[in-house]
Amino acid sequence: MTSADQYLAELGQQLRVDAVRATSTAGSGHATSSMSAADLMAVLLARHLRYDFDWPEHPGNDRLILSKGHASPLLYAAFKAAGAISDEELLTFRTLGSRLEGHPTPRLPWVDVATGSLGQGLPIGAGVALAGQRLQEAESRVWVLSGDSELAEGSVWEAFEHAGYERLSSLTAILDINRLGQRGPTRHEWDLDAYRRRIAAFDWHTIEVDGHDPAAIDAAYTEAAGVTDRPTAILARTMKGRGVAAVQDREGMHGKPVPDEAEAVEELGGPRDLRVEVRRPEATTVPRSPGGPQPELPRYEVGEKVATRNAYGEALAALGAARPEVVALDGEVSDSTRSEFFAKEHPDRFFECYIAEQELVATAVGMAVRGRLPFASTFAAFFTRAHDFLRMATVSRVGLCLAGSHAGVAIGEDGPSQMGLEDLAMFRALHDATVLYPCDANQTAQLVAEMAEETGGLRYLRTSRGADPVIYPPEERFPVGGAKVLRSSPGDRLTVVAAGVTVHEALRAAEELGEEGVPVRVIDLYSVKPVDAATLREAAEQTGCLLTVEDHRHAGGLGDAVLDAFSDGREVPRLLRLAVDTMPGSAKPDEQLRAAGIDAGAIATAVRRFLAGHGA
Repeated sequence: MTSADQYLAELGQQLRVDAVRATSTAGSGHATSSMSAADLMAVLLARHLRYDFDWPEHPGNDRLILSKGHASPLLYAAFKAAGAISDEELLTFRTLGSRLEGHPTPRLPWVDVATGSLGQGLPIGAGVALAGQRLQEAESRVWVLSGDSELAEGSVWEAFEHAGYERLSSLTAILDINRLGQRGPTRHEWDLDAYRRRIAAFDWHTIEVDGHDPAAIDAAYTEAAGVTDRPTAILARTMKGRGVAAVQDREGMHGKPVPDEAEAVEELGGPRDLRVEVRRPEATTVPRSPGGPQPELPRYEVGEKVATRNAYGEALAALGAARPEVVALDGEVSDSTRSEFFAKEHPDRFFECYIAEQELVATAVGMAVRGRLPFASTFAAFFTRAHDFLRMATVSRVGLCLAGSHAGVAIGEDGPSQMGLEDLAMFRALHDATVLYPCDANQTAQLVAEMAEETGGLRYLRTSRGADPVIYPPEERFPVGGAKVLRSSPGDRLTVVAAGVTVHEALRAAEELGEEGVPVRVIDLYSVKPVDAATLREAAEQTGCLLTVEDHRHAGGLGDAVLDAFSDGREVPRLLRLAVDTMPGSAKPDEQLRAAGIDAGAIATAVRRFLAGHGA
């Protein structure tokens, strides 16, 4: 073994020792999963990673994503070896207030995305690589360290397909094949050829290597960097718990410290204090800051019939003309979501992700990591497939804009498989998410611009398939967290709260009731999260009852959003709720609304029954 290889071997042992120390001090954590990949990390850190730890935003930095996020002690040990954290901080692992969480998050500036929900690192890495190769001027590589258990996840194979198709030669997947999962052996154990055949079928270059041989690992990384026409997967045969007999390749040792810290550290050769001078990328200019002039949004005439999905596409194209950091992604339904309008005007910034919604959201996250402002669109119903990626995006604290079209029963004849009826609940439940549901074209265009101005967090826009009348003038503004009172009088007997398609039904019902001498207030609650609590409370005080009507399931939607405005201990008003309780079939949009009990007739009937039952 050469002196250079001996240094790499010693560095690998240091990473193991520090993983053992951190988990033993914490009394929990994944020591053995960290130990299997220590040599892979050591060689990467010392020989191949280009990264400026003093400037994590350097556009030329390589990106390292630890997909097997449970092996966070290994990552933190590497940060210590690079001089980014101290030994004292290393030993705060998993303690209250520590940046070193059980699974890595961007609380650490050198962590781009949160991991730990397995199967997400490679899909996001593909997005980062795609942004780098298509949009980034500075040359850099993307390294994703994955475990073998997560190779059972379907999202991983969406990523293999996506990256192979896009020829992402800057992407290298380092696969730690240590044979053991949480409860026992993985599906293919150490059958590297089984993995190789599958991955190579997706047009990846593959390399099989002894994951504990520094010279072989070094050669594999060098080979990967030399491949220019496809991504590379390095299949590394490793041993879980490598170097400590009590845990090495033993079942039942996952997710816990080694039995005896002192004995393990001694067996690994004792503590070391090697420092790695990680190679920095070449000098570069500071990238252009996000933002720019206000877009020239499309304008629609009051009374004109326009689908909000059309307004979304036209507004997004206008936003793209003003803001070069804006990118659009779609799941092969751009002709329906209308993101095709953006694609036609800005083809270099449009990304087709096909029918792979997990990869769609993951690619959007990767774009955000590269400093872009992604707008990802598909049918509202199909975002449910990517829910875990959306959940983890909130942990990553990335800024994503999402548009779900074909919402509710109002889509008509396509039937329930295509209807987004749970999307508001899903997005409202996500931490720090913004949920918007416009009812007309001008409102939609303004909200698209508002989404671009928001900083951080998920921003979801729900759009409709059918054309509805424009009710707002182009100059009207719609701040996030606001609402619009569309009809009001001092004698209002009740308030109807609606959003999206039901706003038009509420206005028709109010007109009908008005002719009967029953004035009602109508609120357009276009900001479903956060809600305009002040407007709702005022309406409750003045009219005594709120009736919510929504093209969505009862649970988690508009009605629950309204209730949130009264969750501070004050008296809750009388509340009536109309929502979709049935299982829809195929029918025309107006028939669907009627059958679901959320059309103008149903609203008017509900108001009459309430007033009759309360002596009014």
